[in-house]
Amino acid sequence: MLRSRYPSVLLAVAALLCLPGCNAFDRISSIGDQPKLASIENPTARNGYRPVTMPMPLPSLQDRQPNSLWETGGRAFFRDQRAARVGDILTVIVEIDDKAQISNETKRSRSNSNTANLTSFLGFETKLSKVLPTSVDPASLIDSGSDTSNDGKGSIGRSEKVDLRIAATIIQILPNGNMVLEGKQQVNVNYDMRELTVNGIIRPQDISADNTITYDQIAEARINYGGQGLIADVQQPRYGDQLYDILMPF
Repeated sequence: MLRSRYPSVLLAVAALLCLPGCNAFDRISSIGDQPKLASIENPTARNGYRPVTMPMPLPSLQDRQPNSLWETGGRAFFRDQRAARVGDILTVIVEIDDKAQISNETKRSRSNSNTANLTSFLGFETKLSKVLPTSVDPASLIDSGSDTSNDGKGSIGRSEKVDLRIAATIIQILPNGNMVLEGKQQVNVNYDMRELTVNGIIRPQDISADNTITYDQIAEARINYGGQGLIADVQQPRYGDQLYDILMPF
């Protein structure tokens, strides 16, 4: 019986060792190499891509002006140079300077006191010793008290500042005219790669004349600024530490 169990136990141990081993093998094979940049690809052809769907108002008929030289919605007499079609490029300005200070304090105190006696009850108070212990005193049957006190304090201090510019591409036009944009930027310096991604929905009228838009004008904005490489690897805890933090209940 014991011998029959050894192959299954060894197989389970080998499977557990292979989980981090695959990633470790890739890391070992890339020692000395710079982080590889992702290739330029069509976002809509990416595995798992799903077109954005949002609540849409009823479509409205626009007045046609076949005899006019003025383009509807244009800001100049000539063709508008702002992004308006799928594949057009515009610049997203990310300037975040947020600060938050939160301080809370809660105090709670409660005191209870209860007293009860039965000194006279048709003479039956003398019979209590037959039901209750002989040391019972009818004049002091119940005398209880409780005190509760709670004092809680909490504070949060947060400061964030990001100043970046990134070119994004229009990847979809929604039925109401709003546009879905996506942009990615990768910079590789000294074996450390920084990556900035921006996704969201914008209105054509929010694009400025110089074909730029600020991040606070992007609905459903998804802005991610991170990196990978030697510095990012040192800042991350080891796999064993992360697993220990997840499994340790205390």
